[in-house]
Amino acid sequence: MVGEAAFGLNHGHNIRRDILLGIKHFLLTFVSMKQDNKKGDELMPSNYIRFDWAMKRLLRNKANFAVLEGLLTTLLNEKIVIQKLLESESNQEDEFDKYNRVDMLAENSKGELILIEVQNNNEYAYFQRMLFGTSKLVTEYINRGEGYDKVRKVYSVNIVYFSLGSGKDTVYHGKTEFRGIHQGDMLELTPFQKQTFKVDTVSQLYPEYYILKVNDFNQVAKSPLEEWIYYLNTGDIPDSATAPGLTEARERLKLDKMTKAELDAYYRHLDNIVILKDNIFTERAEGRAEGRAEGHAEGRVEGHAEGRVEGINEGRLEEKREAASNMKTLNIPLDVISQVTGLSIEEIKAL
Repeated sequence: MVGEAAFGLNHGHNIRRDILLGIKHFLLTFVSMKQDNKKGDELMPSNYIRFDWAMKRLLRNKANFAVLEGLLTTLLNEKIVIQKLLESESNQEDEFDKYNRVDMLAENSKGELILIEVQNNNEYAYFQRMLFGTSKLVTEYINRGEGYDKVRKVYSVNIVYFSLGSGKDTVYHGKTEFRGIHQGDMLELTPFQKQTFKVDTVSQLYPEYYILKVNDFNQVAKSPLEEWIYYLNTGDIPDSATAPGLTEARERLKLDKMTKAELDAYYRHLDNIVILKDNIFTERAEGRAEGRAEGHAEGRVEGHAEGRVEGINEGRLEEKREAASNMKTLNIPLDVISQVTGLSIEEIKAL
């Protein structure tokens, strides 16, 4: 039985190796595909830099603040001007977080704090992570001895490339309100509080959360916010897009403006995202295989054979789906994903 279990695991590693080689080949051909693109041809998704990489390397430059300001202006539905960037967790990241997430902390012209985070891989306690992030900022950005009226307003903007929670929408907004248990009325601020705090509602004093589930967006962009989500999802910025910040992104986030060294680093980043997700999936698959092997050892011979075949087939399909989901996150075209994994385009769209 040990040999049989090992066969299943080795076969799974071979599948993953073939898939990764296919991804590697696709990434290495990105540059040539872009260079062969003639003037007037339709832009390919690969023409623009992934947003997480842009946050890490480009958008921290004051000259590029207009891109972030455009996204935040569109999302928050008010003009946002970034005064400066502050210290964020990404400056103390570990090896796992280096490719899994990117965060940026900005201060706007009102003195409000805006935490922007891009998360690539699934995290089951992500809701609590959002709460921790805003709570930490609330306590860190008030001096000891200051009154509670000095607590800073915090926005938490989360761009997630995994299925977070259960819902049908692609953009969610969370805020704190107090509603009466008996009368059902909303607890409001007094005129004095409104004048003192310069806000109209209680919820404006509390952290607000925005979640953009960009992988779930699969329609034609009809609004400025949808144009941004389309870019975050596909990596493409259509010529017709007019949302604030996308004009600047179209000019400054092109791959052909990067040096060879920067391109090499960028493609290593894409490779590492895939490898990271593959390693996580490998650990899960091996754990399932070991569990099945132990269960088979306690059953009959017929059960062993049936369980082995079922386990191997199940593992193959799960690995293909996981790899397809990873490549979809990297904005790799669906037909290429289909060629690499053997899944149909319909199956890939449903992931």
